[in-house]
Amino acid sequence: MSETLINEDAQHRWHPFTRTGFRFAFVYLLLFNLPFPLNALPYVSKVGEFYDAIWTWLVPRVARVAFHVEITSEFNGSGDRTFDYVFVATLLLISLVIAVIWTLFDRKRLSYPTLYRWLSVYVRFALGTTMIGYGAYKVISSQFPAPTLDRLMQPYGESSPMGLLWTFMGASEPYTMFVGSAEMIAGILLFPRKTSTLGALMSVGVLSNVVALNFSYDVPVKLYSTHLLAQAIFLLLPDARRLGNFFILNRSTEHVRMEPLFRRPLWHRSALVFSTLLLMLVTGTALYQSYDARRSFRSDRSPLHGVWEVEEFSLGQTKPTVDGQRWRRVVFDTGRVAVQTATDLYDRFGTQFDQEKRTITLRRRGDPGWNTVLTYEQVSPEVVTLAGKLNGSEMTARLHRSEERKFLLTDRGFHWINEVPFNK
Repeated sequence: MSETLINEDAQHRWHPFTRTGFRFAFVYLLLFNLPFPLNALPYVSKVGEFYDAIWTWLVPRVARVAFHVEITSEFNGSGDRTFDYVFVATLLLISLVIAVIWTLFDRKRLSYPTLYRWLSVYVRFALGTTMIGYGAYKVISSQFPAPTLDRLMQPYGESSPMGLLWTFMGASEPYTMFVGSAEMIAGILLFPRKTSTLGALMSVGVLSNVVALNFSYDVPVKLYSTHLLAQAIFLLLPDARRLGNFFILNRSTEHVRMEPLFRRPLWHRSALVFSTLLLMLVTGTALYQSYDARRSFRSDRSPLHGVWEVEEFSLGQTKPTVDGQRWRRVVFDTGRVAVQTATDLYDRFGTQFDQEKRTITLRRRGDPGWNTVLTYEQVSPEVVTLAGKLNGSEMTARLHRSEERKFLLTDRGFHWINEVPFNK
């Protein structure tokens, strides 16, 4: 060990629990955030897929051996699958084992100031990239699009908590843009060292709200958002006393000298250029991807878009009247169709139109093995007939287009003056 390292460690002696905790956090945060930054850079993102493939292979085997359950790694939009919980458990175990081994072989080390600075840079960039990405998908409203026609026709009490949250956010594009701007600004501030504390503070505020919404409305991103919040708190830990003195105790705070990551000015300037280019790349890519997703969503308009009343309906040899099998209303919207029965049950399907063959393929979300193909004929602009097999029985239906509807939620608009509360 060099004399310089001895002097540095002597000046920054850490408590044994702090040293052990840092070793664990170092391994855990590194494994959790990898393969970043490879997945954020063009032309090398494919390399990161090898890292993901390791977990795809390992986690199901851990689940089988340790928890005696069979799980799949197939991603379906949820971040709270059994796979994700076993992944976190595996991460915890690996990090704990490595931290113990590290402690046994490095007991004389008094502190890790340089390694901590590098870890902070890595976590700042990884968290900042994620915050910018989530923010971009709100600034250009693609994560929460305006409520679709089938959502507006859905009985209020039949929506899921997550569906209600998506409708609430999508109903006000200015509010969604405001939330997204806060996330993007927090992420951008995390990149420069001088503004990183402010960026971490903003991230804690924004992510606390995100975590609360995910838990309160059963959004399946609870694990991931909690990890993001924990990383923002991790970045603030060295400044916890200073922040407490300033915000809570109304005391003066000492100036903190920022140690350079590199001793050579050329390397320092090169790192500054790299971080600036990375920030520009991340921000530009996120905004473009959000714009492209919004454009694709708007272009995927159903050829039968609208609300259709069911005039005639038969299933098998019967013509149900008021039971749960009879269709009462069909709503065709962007990429999906909703069916409301005579007993007000509401079912939604993903759709794929083939206008040449005049067929509609229906798929039930959450059940990949379920699908059915219906043929349709547009007798007139106002009348459509459907025929095909539904749950093993022959089905026919005759639909009549309903008049275009207006909805208070989307048409109410903004009012500076309200003589009385308009709460319906």
